[in-house]
Amino acid sequence: MPNPSSLDFRPLTGLTIVTLAINLPGPAAAGRLRDLGASVTKIEPPDGDPLARGCAVWYRALHENVTVLRLDLKVASDRQRLNPILAQSDLLLTSSRPAALERLGLSWSGIHRHFPRLCQVAIIGLAPPDENRPGHDLTYQATLGLVSPPEMPRALLADLGGAEEAVSTAVSLLLARERGAEAAYAQVSLAEAAARFAMPYQYGLTRPGGLLGGSWPGYNLYRATDGWVAVAALEPHFAERLQVELGVETFTHEALGTAFGRMSAGEWEAWAATHDLPIVAVRS
Repeated sequence: MPNPSSLDFRPLTGLTIVTLAINLPGPAAAGRLRDLGASVTKIEPPDGDPLARGCAVWYRALHENVTVLRLDLKVASDRQRLNPILAQSDLLLTSSRPAALERLGLSWSGIHRHFPRLCQVAIIGLAPPDENRPGHDLTYQATLGLVSPPEMPRALLADLGGAEEAVSTAVSLLLARERGAEAAYAQVSLAEAAARFAMPYQYGLTRPGGLLGGSWPGYNLYRATDGWVAVAALEPHFAERLQVELGVETFTHEALGTAFGRMSAGEWEAWAATHDLPIVAVRS
């Protein structure tokens, strides 16, 4: 059986995708679809994608083997150049607000009328009826209680979670079409994607005092002599093994804290590897 994570697993080979989506969620989704075998054409505005200026290395990785064209879709002649590309494509990926697409003459009703086999996945910020309100990953996370000021988030949960949902939605639309259904349109909300990532916190699992928020001694952070270790002995057999191997009488925060203070984080990681325990050094 092929490994789904392998580059040899390319079930979308033969399918063509055109994306108008700039910044991060769209290119991340298009890059995943490319990795699954689809042929991807990216339409960028005349001044390019802001991601290329903000993080050139990541932009290049996401656009490897992607055809990039510069068109000003506000100009009628450039808009006409898009039509033959859409006519030859299976899926359109967008990330503009619906009102902006309407102004460009790219509403779903018009697209579906002219290109009846073309599916569309529209990445939006907020779900209807607020789909035309502005927002970004930071505002979505802040609304959900996932930001701890003054620290900025280390992960772009909404953008990357939304990108993965865009991929699964695209595959679903294409599969349905291949099975005889009409080509269809679907929206993917970045705010809703972030909300799904926030569920462990919203349900209390990762809140302070929650099972994965510090209350269980076997799933916690402990100071070593030169840094910290992350201990994830969540299952009973791991917890029991950890207690035995550390030689602690009681499985408490205090007992484990004292034990892990005896060696460096790197030494504990090496020790855990030999004892088949889920413990790693915390990297900065």
